[in-house]
Amino acid sequence: MSANEGPDRLVLLPGMGCTAALWSRLDLGIETITPYLEEPSVEGEVDRLLSLLPDRFDLVGLSLGAVVAMALVRRSPERVSRLCVMSTNPYGPTDRQRQGWAAQRRELAGGSARSLQASLLPSLLSPRVLAERSDLVELTLGMADALGSDGYDRQLQLQSTRVDERPGLAAIHCPTLVVAAADDRLCPVTRHTEIAQLVPGATLAVLPDCAHLSPLERPDRVAALLRAWRRSPKLER
Repeated sequence: MSANEGPDRLVLLPGMGCTAALWSRLDLGIETITPYLEEPSVEGEVDRLLSLLPDRFDLVGLSLGAVVAMALVRRSPERVSRLCVMSTNPYGPTDRQRQGWAAQRRELAGGSARSLQASLLPSLLSPRVLAERSDLVELTLGMADALGSDGYDRQLQLQSTRVDERPGLAAIHCPTLVVAAADDRLCPVTRHTEIAQLVPGATLAVLPDCAHLSPLERPDRVAALLRAWRRSPKLER
């Protein structure tokens, strides 16, 4: 990961169970900064990223990465020139979610990150991709291999420290793009509609025939959206 100083560097934060490979199919034509999520708490991860990243940057996050992105903007809005959140949920955890993550941590303790990721594939990729794109299935499983059980476990812990980010969304005043996948079983379009309504001036884009990991399933469309978003004027602080 490079973290050279510059006002327009592009930072891409992947979701749970994902690595920089999530962004590997995007043709953005620029150098990007692609950290993993490594800390077992949202606030700890924000602290780590703020210590590593440039003074100003454009910020993209998917799923858990978008949760961290929203928390980072809440904490240090002066650092972010533009914000894009994808396939995400601004709500705090429910008891059912906490129980599910605890069960997944127990599964990890007795298995592997790859086996856990394999059980989640129907929630991450669309049925069409699961049936026809073995390369994307293997890429998704390979991201879990790269994280390993310890890395995946820390991300499950991070999930449980989320808070409701909705109260802070109205204070976001940088150009904001919200990207939803029409067939996302984990983070439905309604969550993204709510985010777009709360962030002043936000733009909502909905990708048809696409599931949770939209940069893998719809790379051309995602890249086009990000290129247009990066052309939007920055707000000077």
